[in-house]
Amino acid sequence: MNITDQTGTTVPPTLPMWRKICFALGQLGWSLGSYGVLNLINYFYNPPTAAGGGRLFPLYIGSAAALGIVTAGGRLFDGITDPLLAGLSDRSRSRFGRRRSFMAIGAIPFAVLGVLVFVPPADGTGALNIAWLFVMSFLFYLFMTMYVTPYFALMSELGHSPEERLQLSTMISITWALGFMLGSQVYLLQDMFEAFAAPEQALQLSLAVFAAVSLVLMLLPILLIDERKYCENRVNSEPLLASLRTALANRNFRYFVLSDLSYWLAITFVQTGISFYVIMLLGLDGAAASGFLLVMFLASFVFYVPIGIVAAKLGKKRVLLAAFVLFILAALLMFSWGLVPMPPLLHGYLVMIMSALPIAIFGILPNAIIADVAEADGMRTGNHKAAIFFGARTLMQKIGTSITLLIFPLISTIGGDAATVVGVRATLLVGAAGLALGWWLFRKYDEAEVLKTLQGS
Repeated sequence: MNITDQTGTTVPPTLPMWRKICFALGQLGWSLGSYGVLNLINYFYNPPTAAGGGRLFPLYIGSAAALGIVTAGGRLFDGITDPLLAGLSDRSRSRFGRRRSFMAIGAIPFAVLGVLVFVPPADGTGALNIAWLFVMSFLFYLFMTMYVTPYFALMSELGHSPEERLQLSTMISITWALGFMLGSQVYLLQDMFEAFAAPEQALQLSLAVFAAVSLVLMLLPILLIDERKYCENRVNSEPLLASLRTALANRNFRYFVLSDLSYWLAITFVQTGISFYVIMLLGLDGAAASGFLLVMFLASFVFYVPIGIVAAKLGKKRVLLAAFVLFILAALLMFSWGLVPMPPLLHGYLVMIMSALPIAIFGILPNAIIADVAEADGMRTGNHKAAIFFGARTLMQKIGTSITLLIFPLISTIGGDAATVVGVRATLLVGAAGLALGWWLFRKYDEAEVLKTLQGS
């Protein structure tokens, strides 16, 4: 039942813990369902060279430049649709719920298209495969946005205080990490399926398994959380473009999303290049990447609870600034793979363990910061538009990833037609530079001002 606070305002009931868990499992679902498209496009369509020579998969697209343009274009289209669908969600008056109605439309196509992207219709290289990747990628990102942006806005509205929003952000960060960790095991699953299928077919089967599991998980918050009961009944009255303009006019939000853009440029280099780094710099097989990522995410879980405690005491800003510095050091250590006299496995695991803390911080705090900024802006202006803030944030985020997807194939092939050791190593320097820029920009975020507004003083 609803309760009334000390100002006489009716406040929705707190979401029960079991429903919070169901909500967080939705994040695990979309994290797992998106893993392939977000991380394996270059691995599949421009595969690294195997230890014994030759490509891991047949070449379906002959040009690295064409691959970069198609994948970057898909991410840019995704970014453009984010604020558009966010604005529609903010203004929706659906009786099913302004967030859940969009999530329900997006879930099934999102899961299916995550597999179809990796099923080119023709053998060999050619325009048909380029066109297929172009269309499937754009559709995938459209339906992914239709699920993910309202999902994040729902998180902001289910949490009725900074502490509760931080709790929900921590929970979905854990399930996102679980989804990424499970997705990173695609190389091991692929190896299993290769017992009776060709390598490219084994990868396709692995992604189909992920899609089925992800769909079930994505449906949980749609079916089990009634946002009309647990969220305040607030509809944004601003037109779409006005909402986007006023969100970006928020100085604190602007500095945050610019730093976030820089972070995502850097992290996409690492996510896209992990198989290249493992195979070409450390001289290990692709399956080792699964082990490295598994250790990194398992180690990151150790930090999830302490991060919340430390952030509550020191502030989210200080902790996130420290994460930028730690991630820069980790990228530079990864750059040293194959250059120092150390056993490859040991060197790899040391860098992954060091990366665990910043990965955990970046997994938890950005969503909580956006939720706080969105709520503070709503209190100040009277227009509550959480989705447009998350949509604008993901627009900038995807501009960063689009830039990476565009230039990764070009940088990684410096000195040759296929990926070279020099080019692959250079991608890590570009990633470290992006993190340094993100650190400098986030220093300008005024956390005290946001918290003062939330406290009503």
